[in-house]
Amino acid sequence: MRIIPAIDIIDGKCVRLTKGDYNTQKIYNENPLEVAKEFEASGIKYLHLVDLDGAKSNNIVNQRILNEIASKTKLIIDFGGGIKSDKDIEIAFENGASQVTGGSIAVHNRTLFLDWLAKYGNEKIILGADSNNRMIATHGWQKQSDMDVVNFIKDYEKEGISYVICTDISKDGMLQGTSNELYKEIISKTEVKLIASGGVTSIEDLKLVEQIGCEGAIIGKAIYEGRISLKELERFILNNGS
Repeated sequence: MRIIPAIDIIDGKCVRLTKGDYNTQKIYNENPLEVAKEFEASGIKYLHLVDLDGAKSNNIVNQRILNEIASKTKLIIDFGGGIKSDKDIEIAFENGASQVTGGSIAVHNRTLFLDWLAKYGNEKIILGADSNNRMIATHGWQKQSDMDVVNFIKDYEKEGISYVICTDISKDGMLQGTSNELYKEIISKTEVKLIASGGVTSIEDLKLVEQIGCEGAIIGKAIYEGRISLKELERFILNNGS
């Protein structure tokens, strides 16, 4: 299972929110590159980079930070937040993203999202399936739809999607464990490469989602709050080859 730390960006700074609420933002570092380099020095190979300014403004905003991290580390970056047009996705890839995550766009502009899937392929396009009480949420989690998350994923799997990041918003930033029953259901009903996101609090949580069959796990606040140390992650990666 791949270990994928998260860096969320607001105003060029590394922040975390609770349940996606912008009013709860807490700044952890004013230099995201510094954070990325710490991850890389601990043997981490992957990064989940989220442009929260972009998610709110409906267009990519923090491409400079993406470019800086991509050019000054060897981290393999999946990038999301505010990618709503062909121009946005081109900017993301031109600035060093290895993969791009589409959430709101997959809900509100299915045709465009499927065009990207056809153009770039399912190794580069990730489906963002963010849900609250099983219902898909969009626009930086500010809006909720009437689509069931499992049906949403199954529908896009038929179209060729391979990678899915599933975030249970009720768990995000709460440091209370992951949404294991939901992940078990998704894995039992699909063959997607599922990346767990939201609620990872301990190494035990990582072991659980690995046992369930998740392809990757995104970790955010647990690292920044010292619940999981980079040394622990380094050991986990060495022991698991992830």
